[in-house]
Amino acid sequence: MHLSRRAFLGASAAFGFIPGALAAQSGDRRLVVVVLRGGMDGLHAVPPLGDPAYASARGGLALDSGSGAVRLDSTFALHPALAPLQPLWQARELAVVHAVASPYRERSHFDGQDVLESGAIRPHALNDGWLNRAVAARGNPPALAVGQTVPLLLRGAAKVSSWAPSPLPGLPQSRIAALRALYDGDPLLATAFEEGVQMEAFADSALAMEPEMAGGKRKGASAFPALAAAAGSLMAAADGPRLMVMDLGGWDTHSGQLGRMNQPLGQLAEGINALARALGPAWKTTVVVAASEFGRTVAENGTGGSDHGTGGAMILAGGAVAGGKVFTDWPGLAKAQLHQGRDLRPTLDARAVFKAILRDHLGVAARALDGTIFPDSAGVRPVEGLVRT
Repeated sequence: MHLSRRAFLGASAAFGFIPGALAAQSGDRRLVVVVLRGGMDGLHAVPPLGDPAYASARGGLALDSGSGAVRLDSTFALHPALAPLQPLWQARELAVVHAVASPYRERSHFDGQDVLESGAIRPHALNDGWLNRAVAARGNPPALAVGQTVPLLLRGAAKVSSWAPSPLPGLPQSRIAALRALYDGDPLLATAFEEGVQMEAFADSALAMEPEMAGGKRKGASAFPALAAAAGSLMAAADGPRLMVMDLGGWDTHSGQLGRMNQPLGQLAEGINALARALGPAWKTTVVVAASEFGRTVAENGTGGSDHGTGGAMILAGGAVAGGKVFTDWPGLAKAQLHQGRDLRPTLDARAVFKAILRDHLGVAARALDGTIFPDSAGVRPVEGLVRT
């Protein structure tokens, strides 16, 4: 396991976390945010089989009772590819928030992700992310982006880091010594380099027992479940990060959706289970929230897919989640009930979910939530009962 050059530069730019130094400031509670990039179809991931308009509204995208979908209650089910999460549902460690959306109502991936991650009410209104501002409000617990760069969600004034596995061998000690000497005259680069060396050493130690991260297997370690296992091991370490961001793409299903959704949904389910296994006892104090920039159109398009929509679904997992429940004010799928006659109408603001997690799980004060973390959101109240307190 080695810190890649790009990851090192990302950590350097953000003055990444120093594992041993900052861990003492953090509590035992952990938060993982998984950004589902591409606009996940929440109606496909968690289909409302019990909605009387579901089958006719979805057309060829509709699942039926013989599809292997796992019933959650009288209305909702899990897509068959999410069936590996059923034990978490039965243990009340899995929840769904449905008919949810950020304040964004247009159809651009880039603008939608910007609003989701910045916490603003319109695209490009802020240059930093709501989770970075939450890190600052929490007193700077260690925070880590699993990836080559720090996403907007975790970008900002608070110190954070990024990490990604590299298939290449690490630098020999002689090269590290040479680089240390080279950077010695530049305080900025010297500090960043030392933090990168510490991060690599920490990752090597924390991931020593991860089979997917050993030797030649590192070449395949970019798959989401392997990354999630590594992320869980990093978070489980006593001096590891307490807040983390991961990405999972593959959700822009304009064509052939029935087949194409199986892969990312399966990756998501395997990844969440890998996180749980790697976190071990720390799973009990963890919340994982998977969210996308928007949902997709209700009706099937002409190529067996769906197009950019509005209302979607979030998936929450973890021992700290008050699970076994679908949180929703379900609007229905009849034509007259849709947003602009084509999308699932959102009845819940995504910020209400994030606020609930930050308030009830991480203890962030209401003043910070309504002011600096989610500006212009005083009227958005946190969802009650989402997290075990």
